[in-house]
Amino acid sequence: MSATPLVSPIDSQNPEKSALIPPLLGASVAELTTWVQQQGQPAYRGKQLHEWIYDKGVRSLADISVFPKQWRQELAEIPIGRSILHYRSEAPDGTVKYLLRLTDGQIIETVGIPTFAERGEGPKARLTVCVSTQVGCPMACDFCATGKGGYKRNLARHEIVDQVLTVQEDFQQRVSNVVFMGLGEPLLNTENVLAALKSLNQDVGIGQRSLTVSTVGIRDRIRQFAENNLQITLAVSLHAPNQALREKLIPSARAYPLEDLLAECREYVEITGRRVTFEYVLLAGVNDLPEHALELSKCLRGFQSHVNLIPYNPIQEVDYKRPNRDRIQAFVNVLKQQNTAVSVRYSRGLEADAACGQLRASKN
Repeated sequence: MSATPLVSPIDSQNPEKSALIPPLLGASVAELTTWVQQQGQPAYRGKQLHEWIYDKGVRSLADISVFPKQWRQELAEIPIGRSILHYRSEAPDGTVKYLLRLTDGQIIETVGIPTFAERGEGPKARLTVCVSTQVGCPMACDFCATGKGGYKRNLARHEIVDQVLTVQEDFQQRVSNVVFMGLGEPLLNTENVLAALKSLNQDVGIGQRSLTVSTVGIRDRIRQFAENNLQITLAVSLHAPNQALREKLIPSARAYPLEDLLAECREYVEITGRRVTFEYVLLAGVNDLPEHALELSKCLRGFQSHVNLIPYNPIQEVDYKRPNRDRIQAFVNVLKQQNTAVSVRYSRGLEADAACGQLRASKN
């Protein structure tokens, strides 16, 4: 996983050249050490810079008090790569949605999801961040709000890592889990996602097994992830047990048949030894019948997998409905009878439009 290298030293005589220096956020301690040495500073300042960026959350190099005053003044225009909070909304369950404004004015969304020790009482035991990987999304899944706004661009490494630091600062708590399930299709931004995963693991200190990347499925990209020998969780958004129904719900499925996607998932399990999680949004009367459950279980036979059922979260643009609990339980029962591992995830943050499938960066 190679990150974008930091480039030349600051050139006070050529400010345009200095402006080409990429943001420092996402860089490793080794990269930062090389960079400070390029500025004529001792190597130990690289470790100091790393600590101030990742542990202290500094937003301007001019605020790093352990650096010499004159050098801090020279560094004032060098970007760390932090976003600006554009909007914050908190749901009654404690889930917080953030709209973040990037340097080019684009708005993205990220979500902080606290898990409490017991029934919503007591200290927060875990903090999960749902991060975006693109501005918008090109996949246009019919039941998802994100794709309704179209696609604008990929996010850079620092723009992904920044989301985690933003939530961590706001909650005043270490982030324990990160799920790449926000705006965008992560496997259409593979290079930056891999670089962000590396930084979140090695720089922010989040274990690989606490990182989850979700994808609708892009041909050959799951194999590419497998070849990086990561211990992350791969979550594949399936949402249908056959090709015809999947094409109705996910337009991109026409270019990547279900049979080929499942073959690549089997290969992922063989290479990594890690099971694949299959996300399945339950839509009343569309894909939630017992026969759908039976067909789904047949698709997943023969390799390590787990089905994560997600009762549909409503959006304004379409009239899909969430199945009732009896219908959901019937679906679960069929899967269990077929020895298919399954769980039901009731999404958090519904009241703040921060739940799965509801994300969109639309607050003006």
